[in-house]
Amino acid sequence: MEIIYLLGGIILGAVFAWLIAKSKYSKPAGVSLEMLENNYVQKSFYNTLNDDLKAKNSELNNLNFKLAGFEEKSKNLEERIEDHKNEIIDLQEKMKLEFQNLSNKIFDEKSTKFLELNEKKVSDILNPLSEKIKEFEKKVDETYKEETRERISLKKELEFIVKLNQQVSEDTLKLTNALKGDKKLQGDWGEIQLELILTKAGLEKDIHYRKQDNFKDEEGNNQRPDYVINLPEDKNLIIDAKVSLVAYEQFFNTDEEDKKAEFLKIHIQNINKHINDLGNKNYQNLYGINQPDYVLLFVPIEPALYLALKEDNRLFEKALDKNVVLVSTSTMLATLRTISYIWKQDNQRRNVVEIARESGALYDKFVGFIEDLVNLGKKIDGVKMDYSEAMNKLVESKQKGGTIIGRIERIKKLGADTTKSLPQNLLDRIDE
Repeated sequence: MEIIYLLGGIILGAVFAWLIAKSKYSKPAGVSLEMLENNYVQKSFYNTLNDDLKAKNSELNNLNFKLAGFEEKSKNLEERIEDHKNEIIDLQEKMKLEFQNLSNKIFDEKSTKFLELNEKKVSDILNPLSEKIKEFEKKVDETYKEETRERISLKKELEFIVKLNQQVSEDTLKLTNALKGDKKLQGDWGEIQLELILTKAGLEKDIHYRKQDNFKDEEGNNQRPDYVINLPEDKNLIIDAKVSLVAYEQFFNTDEEDKKAEFLKIHIQNINKHINDLGNKNYQNLYGINQPDYVLLFVPIEPALYLALKEDNRLFEKALDKNVVLVSTSTMLATLRTISYIWKQDNQRRNVVEIARESGALYDKFVGFIEDLVNLGKKIDGVKMDYSEAMNKLVESKQKGGTIIGRIERIKKLGADTTKSLPQNLLDRIDE
């Protein structure tokens, strides 16, 4: 189409250019024959060009008409394509929605079938687990209750310790005046207080502790510790009771500050002497004693110990340097209660070990019993086999009528005088 327009424009431009040139260069003089011929030729050429131009214009008009038709068809086609496109989009949306509905329906049906199909299997899996969880919850609940009972028991024991400490302190104050000046009586009283605490802590004499047993040191000399506490795994703990009341009593019964200071100094010196004496005995090195590095020095009058510790803040440290630990009534009772608890735990452990041993022995016995049953079953099977073979011999024979049962029964048929008959099931099996 564009080529036709271009060609027509070129032709028109040539014609106009020719006319302009003719008018510009024409002469008013007379016309020669040559000019006439030229004009004729040019006119003919013009007419030819004009006819061609008309033809081209006609062809151009036809083409424009066809183009308009094509454009109309193209527009209609585009509209139809757009309509089809919208229809396809709507169809896709409908198919998508239907597919979703169908897939949801299938999924729901399959899910229902799957749940129904696997409900029993899931139950078979979860029920044992549920039982295990219930058992675990039961054990946790029992453990919690047991711990609660132990906490209550421990609380009662602590309350008992406080009351016992108060009682011991009161007894100590009551006996103070009676013990003044008599060192032997003071020592005996200290041992009595210590043994009282041992008993109150739940420890038994000659089982959990021994009193003043004789031991040999490295040089062969006899040593008699006040108390040797037995611990699990053949270990021991040594306790020595020391009482020094004279200076302590004098300290409280005087109002003169200089004398108070003097009596307090003597009181601390007495405790230091006890520490040094006990440390030099080296009880931890005695033969037959599996003793830790430290020995307990028991001071039954708690205020007397606290007064000395308050005045000499290095007293406890100096005692540790001598492998001696200072303990009062309350700390001694707490320590012995702990030892009693350790013994209880050890007994429980031993019981568990014994139960495990007995259980193992019972299991072995049961295995032996099962083995005997298996052997008995094999023997019974052998007897059954022998019985079957014997019965077969009675009712089977390689010869016609040669079975034992058959021959015996034939005797009866021949007229033997009998009162009993062979079992019918055997008679049914004989090969006549």
